[in-house]
Amino acid sequence: MKITGKEVAKAAITMAMSADIEEEKIYKEEYKEKGIKTCAVNIGGNVINSIPKVLESTLVSAKRNNLVEDKHVYDGAILGATREALGVIVEKASGFNAGGKVGVARCGEHIVVCIFLSIGLLHLDEVVIGLGHRVIPVN
Repeated sequence: MKITGKEVAKAAITMAMSADIEEEKIYKEEYKEKGIKTCAVNIGGNVINSIPKVLESTLVSAKRNNLVEDKHVYDGAILGATREALGVIVEKASGFNAGGKVGVARCGEHIVVCIFLSIGLLHLDEVVIGLGHRVIPVN
C-alpha cells in the first residue's frame, strides 16, 4: 500500500498534538508499523524570538530519529517545511508567549512538519496549527 502525503501529514499532526512523551512513544510505534517515521519536540516562549530555536530543534530531532540523513538537501527540506509551518502561525501568535510541540513525519519522498501551539491570551488560551510539506529524494 502506497502511503500518501495526506497520511504523512496526519502522522505529523498527531505527533504535534500528543500530550506527553509516553503518548509520543505509542504513536511513534504505531506509525513505524505503517512505515512512517516520526518524531516530536516541545517548544515554547515568545514566538518571534523562538523561531531560530524551533528551526534548530526540529532539524536536530529529525536527524536523531533517523527521519533524514545529515545532508544539505535534507536540511533544506526540513528547514523549509518548518519555516512554512511557522509562517502559518506567526500572524496569530506574534508578540505572545506560546507553548506546544513540533511533530515531524516522513514516509518515502514525503516529509511533513506540524507546529501545534497554545497561545497565552490573558485567561483565554488560543490555539494555532501550522503545516509544511516537502518532497525529498528517497534514499
